[in-house]
Amino acid sequence: MTSSSRAAHWQAVYESKGEREVSWFQESPSPSLELIALTGAGPTSSIVDIGGGASRLVDALLSAGYANLTVLDLSDAALAASRARLGAASDGVAWIAADVTAWQPTRTYDLWYDRAAFHFLNALEEQAAYVAIVRRAVKIGGHVIIGTFAVDGPEKCSGLPVTRHSADSIAALLGPGFTLTDHRRHQHATPWQSVQNFQFSSFVRTS
Repeated sequence: MTSSSRAAHWQAVYESKGEREVSWFQESPSPSLELIALTGAGPTSSIVDIGGGASRLVDALLSAGYANLTVLDLSDAALAASRARLGAASDGVAWIAADVTAWQPTRTYDLWYDRAAFHFLNALEEQAAYVAIVRRAVKIGGHVIIGTFAVDGPEKCSGLPVTRHSADSIAALLGPGFTLTDHRRHQHATPWQSVQNFQFSSFVRTS
């Protein structure tokens, strides 16, 4: 899937559906907050939320006192929904509309967080481009958390095929210089109460 077709797909999704009409909606992103806290990230830690879109994670991070936040998403409509929801608080967040595989970061981050963006990258060249951006964007000693559908999770999401992962498969794609620090399963209940099996893998960048 090309970058432009991915962008068009997600723009259409967020223009046509409310937040509770998509399977990935979470009222409270408590699993994400727990994983971020485990890295030792503090109020001034620089955090980038990849594919954050209309997610309420940014709201929760602001409420928890984190003040150096960036949200990246393909869809302008998704980012606009978050900004409208946050109101004046959105002025303290950096919002980036971009395809992560083509993004050119202008700074580095202490923590890279991705819940359910990476698994939409099915081609090896897309996965390699993503990893190259991770290496550009994450500081030595920084953390990378990637959540995807588990190997027994759904094969599609939003009508698109996904690549299901384990901690081992993500570690292999990241390559040397990243040490796995935590991995866990999570059963996500969709707004219509079906269950999706996720896995979250946490790494520290060592070199």
